[in-house]
Amino acid sequence: MEKISSVIELRESILLLEIKKANELQLLKDEFKVTYESLKPVNLIKSKINELIESPDLKNNLINTTMGLAAGYLSKKVFVGSTHNPLKQLLGTVLQIGVSSLVAKNSDGIKSTVTTLLQSFLGKRNS
Repeated sequence: MEKISSVIELRESILLLEIKKANELQLLKDEFKVTYESLKPVNLIKSKINELIESPDLKNNLINTTMGLAAGYLSKKVFVGSTHNPLKQLLGTVLQIGVSSLVAKNSDGIKSTVTTLLQSFLGKRNS
């Protein structure tokens, strides 16, 4: 900082510092408002939900789980049908849970196998 040698220069420096202080105070207030808004519980929940929705893993996991549940449900319907036998219904439920978890865990392999089969089937059909 340069040396101040007169009263006029001193007043100008004081004025410049006061302007700088006012600008920095306004910036601080604006930043405080932004921080305050972002820390509200509603805004925290919204931001976490948006992060969850935008996650690519969520979409993949949702598809895998849906495939597992659908396969389990269909296997139970095929095995049990419309029987009223409690033992057969119990076995059907166990089968449904087993197939659901198996398909959900191995869905990537199942997807690639089905894709390969469809491509070979459609390739032969077009030839």
